[in-house]
Amino acid sequence: MALRPLCGLAAGWLLAGCATHVNPYYDASKPHHAPDGFRNNHIARVNKPFSDLVRWRIAAIRDGLPPPAKEPTPTAAPNLAQLQQRQPSVTWIGHASTLVQCGGLNVLTDPVFSERASPLDFVGPKRAQPPGIALADLPPIDVVVISHNHYDHLDLASVRALSDRSDGRTLILVPLGLKPFLEREGVRNVAEMDWWDRRVVGGVEFHLVPVQHWSARGLGDRNQTLWGGWAVFAPDLRWYFSGDTGYSRDFADTRARLAAKARDGVLFDVALLAIGAYEPRWFMTEQHMNPAEAVQAHKDLGARRSVGIHWGTFSLTDEPLDAPPRDLAAARRAMGVADEDFFVVKIGETRTIAP
Repeated sequence: MALRPLCGLAAGWLLAGCATHVNPYYDASKPHHAPDGFRNNHIARVNKPFSDLVRWRIAAIRDGLPPPAKEPTPTAAPNLAQLQQRQPSVTWIGHASTLVQCGGLNVLTDPVFSERASPLDFVGPKRAQPPGIALADLPPIDVVVISHNHYDHLDLASVRALSDRSDGRTLILVPLGLKPFLEREGVRNVAEMDWWDRRVVGGVEFHLVPVQHWSARGLGDRNQTLWGGWAVFAPDLRWYFSGDTGYSRDFADTRARLAAKARDGVLFDVALLAIGAYEPRWFMTEQHMNPAEAVQAHKDLGARRSVGIHWGTFSLTDEPLDAPPRDLAAARRAMGVADEDFFVVKIGETRTIAP
């Protein structure tokens, strides 16, 4: 029963590892550029041998992982009237999908509204909870920011629907390499950026910043497109979105690089930090933070407060869906961070953020 998915993983892993490409964006002056793709700042590339992949999946099958959640992910009925007011706020839609309202803009991070995080609509990780806001109920979206091309972060159906819904007025900001892909799929108004690039939309600054991860969407395209986090600065809200990332010095680098934007020693009013999909550590540590590492990232970034995202929606790794908030609470206590400074919200809940 488990042989077929394991074989599929095997084929993708092997083909992705042996394919040869030329990077059309290659700039020898930039260390994260390579002639054949992109790499990280501090560990080059996230490379696991095929034997490690097999070892992980066999262990998960043998041990019946992940264990079932003891409690469902908390949900709240969205306050759609409140969202029309565009006050500086964060609304968690689920996984890494968040509506951030700032500077008079409605911004969506990594919108995934599909039932599965998969290239196929009948197999692959299935939602444990519906989106906190239905796509049709969203207020008009001005900007979408995409962190990278993995299926649980770049859902083509959702991005295409958002583009069509606004007749192309919604600006889609993506890392290098994703604009040609999206345009081939009929998505309009796409702009791609490199690490440390800056784009201003309606007086709001969007910066693509480095994080430690990797990219692949099909067979043989590993690291052919860039990945990143987002640092966004509006007059009424300064915020950060991690996308997917392992813990690295990139958080401290971001704080140092953007230090001039800090107010009273605080760079970000709120950081949206991934706290899920972290077990087993021997396999995930380079690419996904655990909650303790997310708390350290919160400190490294100089964030006033942080919200834990990327949990409770898709079962992707070996921890139960409800484990991340418990592990976050333990990490906060151990690392001297107050509960109100790094918290989780319900799917569908809006939290107003005071600067």
